[in-house]
Amino acid sequence: MSDTLDRTAIEKFVTDALVDLGVDREDVLPDAALDDLEIDSLDMVELSQNIKKDLEIPVKPKDFDGIETVGQVLGLCYRKAGLE
Repeated sequence: MSDTLDRTAIEKFVTDALVDLGVDREDVLPDAALDDLEIDSLDMVELSQNIKKDLEIPVKPKDFDGIETVGQVLGLCYRKAGLE
């Protein structure tokens, strides 16, 4: 895992990844529902793969089952990265 991986880096990565999936940057807020952002299960698989590959956080697509908000995505990443 990167020595510079912290909450800010994770937040920036997830925000940028969601923007790449078509979400408006200003809509990426912790309480924003993924359904409202039009993020579907395929998008979540892609997001999880990018988090695993680029941030080296050991997540699997199954870890995102039941995740409904941007804040929950971030919380999962923080936990898996050992930041909580």
